[in-house]
Amino acid sequence: MILDLRHYKKITFFILLVALISLFFTHKMEANYMISSVSKTVRLLPIYKVDTTQQAVGISFDASWGAEYTEKILDTLDKHNVKATFFLVNIWLKEYPDVAWEITLRGHEIGMHSTSHPNFCTLSQKQMEDELKENAQMIKEVTGYSPTLFRPPFGAYNNKVIEVTDNLGYQAVQWSKDSLDWKDLSAAEIESRVIKNIGPGDIILFHNNGLHTAEALEPILCRLEEKGLAAVPVSDLLLQDDWYIDYAGVQRSK
Repeated sequence: MILDLRHYKKITFFILLVALISLFFTHKMEANYMISSVSKTVRLLPIYKVDTTQQAVGISFDASWGAEYTEKILDTLDKHNVKATFFLVNIWLKEYPDVAWEITLRGHEIGMHSTSHPNFCTLSQKQMEDELKENAQMIKEVTGYSPTLFRPPFGAYNNKVIEVTDNLGYQAVQWSKDSLDWKDLSAAEIESRVIKNIGPGDIILFHNNGLHTAEALEPILCRLEEKGLAAVPVSDLLLQDDWYIDYAGVQRSK
């Protein structure tokens, strides 16, 4: 009887454990996002990475201060026949309209990075909408480009930020490889951070005025070429039809 009871307890424990593990890892989709079967709430995410068969990575630059090194970055991209995505802020556009125009002339994609670079999680819905609409309008006026991508300042977001972005017809995009160039890391340190474990579908974050970004870009592009990875604008990397964003922020085909 004792043995039977112990056996019963082991079986019961095993069944409960399997059920809990299944509950924890099982999700279902609501629109293009995942709903947790644990919390029963939708967690809206931007795209951090793409599950793709392309041997490619997305390359992007945020522009919110300065333009001292932008010409060298553009020349290096031209040298390697690479197009990138530049996420522009209005406060930067007002100061450097000629640089923004040059970026567009060289064939690069333009994305939104807000009007005044606030933390969107602290804004009302109306304030978020104004930040996005005014940003898109100025980008169009200065460069002639109609942006479709948005990168939240500081990478800060919540469900409301993603909802507002989606409702306005834009796609929120983050990154999976952070160069941390804004911390004035050396070119070698930036290269090491970006290249380590990089693979298809990764999205790289740079800043156009990082102290050593332009210096690091040449060896990074060479290393990507050695690995057989093309550097492309973020939009070229994204899936266009029948996709969803999983719980880790990876865009996947349905």
